[in-house]
Amino acid sequence: MRLHTAPDHGVVGAVATAIAQAGGIVMAVDVAESSHERLVVDVTCSAGDADHAKLLEQAVDAVDGVTVHKTSDRTFLLHIGGKIEVRSKVPMRNRDDLSMAYTPGVGRVSMAIAEHPEDVWRLTTKGNTVAVVTDGSAVLGLGNIGPGAAMPVMEGKAALFKRFADIDAWPICLDTQDTDEIVRAVEMIAPGFGGINLEDIAAPRCFEIERRLRASLDIPVFHDDQHGTAIVVLAALTNALRVVKKRLADVRIVVSGAGAAGTAIVTLLLAAGAVDVVVWDREGCLSRDDDALPPAKHELAQVTNPRLVRGDLHDGLTGADVFIGVSGPNLLDPLWIKDMADDAVVFALANPDPEVDPAEAEKYAAVVASGRSDYPNQINNVLAFPGVFRGLLDARASDVTLDMLLRAAEAIALVVKDEELNPNFIIPTVFHPDVPKAVADAIRG
Repeated sequence: MRLHTAPDHGVVGAVATAIAQAGGIVMAVDVAESSHERLVVDVTCSAGDADHAKLLEQAVDAVDGVTVHKTSDRTFLLHIGGKIEVRSKVPMRNRDDLSMAYTPGVGRVSMAIAEHPEDVWRLTTKGNTVAVVTDGSAVLGLGNIGPGAAMPVMEGKAALFKRFADIDAWPICLDTQDTDEIVRAVEMIAPGFGGINLEDIAAPRCFEIERRLRASLDIPVFHDDQHGTAIVVLAALTNALRVVKKRLADVRIVVSGAGAAGTAIVTLLLAAGAVDVVVWDREGCLSRDDDALPPAKHELAQVTNPRLVRGDLHDGLTGADVFIGVSGPNLLDPLWIKDMADDAVVFALANPDPEVDPAEAEKYAAVVASGRSDYPNQINNVLAFPGVFRGLLDARASDVTLDMLLRAAEAIALVVKDEELNPNFIIPTVFHPDVPKAVADAIRG
């Protein structure tokens, strides 16, 4: 906040007190200008959310002798002009440099690639470049907000690729939600990339898009909302079960949400050895004897729910060992956890608001994880996708296999050493330096 105040330096202390009393945290106070008539003061403070920030502004404005001249949201400031850029890796100091980087020298390189197409991986950025592709139909917890509004998220994804795996990624936001058009658009841009990361495309359309692109392209296609989530969930569950001393093959698991993430999680859990998995969605517990289910959910029901459980989420949870939520906010009553098996594991992963308040869940469950950074055990896809693509690009892989996903999950789980493992630390932090390399090594096999 930029403040205009009376020429009394004691006002600065009054401002800091007002912010603290309103629940804010003062990070910095700078006197930008001082005169006999007034002070210009810049105050940087942390707020819980946008509504809280407004309350802090009102609290400061109410201080005698203070006027709030202007406020800025540091998150918005960080996004001004975008979060990524292109830089040249070669110097452009003189005509000689230019003649090699561009015309006429570049023509020789282009002809070499035309004669030996495989050299495109060595002589261009293709070998270290990923397209982050979305149609903006299922962005974070925001829903169908379109390609323009999805752009900041895709830029962030590209920044994370660079930060954690030194991969050059670029956001491709398509102004269509037609499956055929999306598939064709990605096919047309694919020659310039070494991999395709599908992102925030709504189910069930995302399943067909991924399937068709994997069949038509000779570069790996990875839908992070599905497979990145599944990898990290399996890694976290592997360690959670180590904490409670249970085996994956023996536990009863309930997955809330039959969308892209839920379907991929179930597929990977079954491949890892899980046996008793029940999926709950709007229709209730999905069961193979329910002929009224939509096609994608009916297909999922065929490989799950061996006991043919029917009913609501509470019915599915009764006696279960594990709850994994990738659905929506406040769907799980904390008291229902008491009806689960002893030493229950609860992963409430809906963002930004989880299926159950983690603090409430901790009262009844042995291990709790969420997608939030303000609680222990954050299930975050950043643990998976940078290393996955680093391994895929290094191996010049043409596909992503189920075995790769299983190896990646195991690699993340093993980063947590036995002496570190406890109910509040089942998954490494996203900044753990060993994670991307361990995942990349696992993908390469």
